[in-house]
Amino acid sequence: MQPDLIGLEISKGELRRLTGFDPEDVFRPSIMADREKRLGFLLNEGLVAIALTPIIVGFIYAFLILPTIGSSIKLGILLLIVVPMAVILGRSLWRRFTCPHLLTILLDEVDKYHQVITAIDIHDQLATTGNSPSSLKDRDQVLAAMELIREDLVRALKSERILRDNKKLLANNQELFVNNLANLQALEVSSQAGEYAQLLNQSLQIAIDVQAEIRKLQKV
Repeated sequence: MQPDLIGLEISKGELRRLTGFDPEDVFRPSIMADREKRLGFLLNEGLVAIALTPIIVGFIYAFLILPTIGSSIKLGILLLIVVPMAVILGRSLWRRFTCPHLLTILLDEVDKYHQVITAIDIHDQLATTGNSPSSLKDRDQVLAAMELIREDLVRALKSERILRDNKKLLANNQELFVNNLANLQALEVSSQAGEYAQLLNQSLQIAIDVQAEIRKLQKV
């Protein structure tokens, strides 16, 4: 990946700093709709459940079962089956009730943003092999759009967290409601039928969606 694309990415660390949440701990229906992400999510949940099960089972068995019932292999096996399921269910419910709906929407927009970056990277690789026509000017226009969208996404994530932590503070940070939509709409590429034109349109749609969420914040 080109250095300019790497600089556009919003890392998990930055998302954690902006939102106060680990992105992987935020429950999002969009993850379950994507097969690859769903498998990764379920695998991660399974590993967490396996890691926690010996600790929880050991505690229950040593401090509850042994003092009251005594040694019981059947109960031990039952706990080994029930506890992992309870851990997965508990974590799922915790995510649903603790993760703000607006945050899940904005993180979905971040995913779409990164998908556009990936598409640009693929186009760059094809261009280096001569399998795809490339226009440096058009690429620069799309990168300019991505920089503006990145600014909007960061502002929206900051606004959401401020609203979550203290609604009154949002009134004192009106600069967070500024957006780059007008600047994005002014960007053009040489061919409206080309790959970069499609990427620019995708970028514009992300910007429109982010602006809609920011407007919702203003009305809260």
